[in-house]
Amino acid sequence: MGFWTLFEVATMPILQVLLISLLGAFMATEYCNLLPTDARKSLNKIVFTVFTPCLMFASLAQTVTLEDIISWWFMPVNIGLTFLLGGILGWIVVKILRPKPYLEGLIIATCASGNLGNLLLIVVPAICNEEGSPFGNRNVCTTVGLSYASFSMALGGFYIWTYSYHLVRSSSIKYKALQAAEDTSESKVANKDFDATPETQLLKGEEDEQNVSVNGSLPKSTYVDAESQIVPQESTSHQDKSKESSCKKILEFFHKIWEELMAPPTIAAIVGFIFGAVTWLRNLIIGDGAPLRVFQDSIKIVGDGTIPCITLILGGNLIQGLKSSTLKPLVIIAVVCVRYIVLPMIGIWIVKGASTLGFLPSDPLYHYVLMIQFTLPPAMNIGK
Repeated sequence: MGFWTLFEVATMPILQVLLISLLGAFMATEYCNLLPTDARKSLNKIVFTVFTPCLMFASLAQTVTLEDIISWWFMPVNIGLTFLLGGILGWIVVKILRPKPYLEGLIIATCASGNLGNLLLIVVPAICNEEGSPFGNRNVCTTVGLSYASFSMALGGFYIWTYSYHLVRSSSIKYKALQAAEDTSESKVANKDFDATPETQLLKGEEDEQNVSVNGSLPKSTYVDAESQIVPQESTSHQDKSKESSCKKILEFFHKIWEELMAPPTIAAIVGFIFGAVTWLRNLIIGDGAPLRVFQDSIKIVGDGTIPCITLILGGNLIQGLKSSTLKPLVIIAVVCVRYIVLPMIGIWIVKGASTLGFLPSDPLYHYVLMIQFTLPPAMNIGK
């Protein structure tokens, strides 16, 4: 297969994604107003709770066996390496460019996570459907590719909701603290300007004089200030506070892991693996003679709505991002270089090395999915 043929095969799926994303972006504009923010949120919930789980279950149950699960052991290691190396490169970007403190965690998470999520469900089937695809039969390639993508998505969720969630949450806390400090300073300036007016000073002076002349004592506000200085405030010790804070953080960490385990796509992936690995369960729903094959067919029909819907949502969200972006252009360029140049080069060497050492199965589509995990565009897929 020549270079230009491979180039065409690699380009067409990206063009398909771009065209559907442009349609979603147009639908999200004020001119069309078919995909406003509320509509995208509602559609995203349907995709997350219904479409994606059906697609993942149908793909995994049909193609995955117990031997496959064992032979795919390198995929969680590969995703872990993308997070580790991407996080290190993101940290270097932060140290060199020195963005605002509340953006540091977000930049590192963006470099580490990329758009590791639904995007593989879009790209891999699109490549399989091309006539010049190097991965063999179109239907087999699509089904197996969706299984790889579903497994990648299920694994990526654990990394995102542990490592990336912590970074994004720390950035959010810093941003809220900065906003609170700015609001406090603005209110102090406003109060100071108000107190500084001659009319206000005159009124306060007359009130104080009246209080002294009538009661023969100082104004009540003076007593309040004095009492607040004398009466100590009840508070727990610093050690107790630190212990409570540490316990709270640990509980929140395990709570997020539990939430990820209970997320519909993760549950669907686990159940799909069980049905694929257990022969008698697999024979109940898979195959022309399966007694419950209608359930598998129905689930597959619902799951087929995942890819067009998430691509339209992607386009609509890009419009919102362009309008509200506050990152400096140099930071954006640096993150793009990390995700599109540095990490892909590292990923090629890692996958090739693992293949040479015999860690990977012989399927070239599996190798391709491992490589593409290093080349996903810079984004932060943390919302559901």
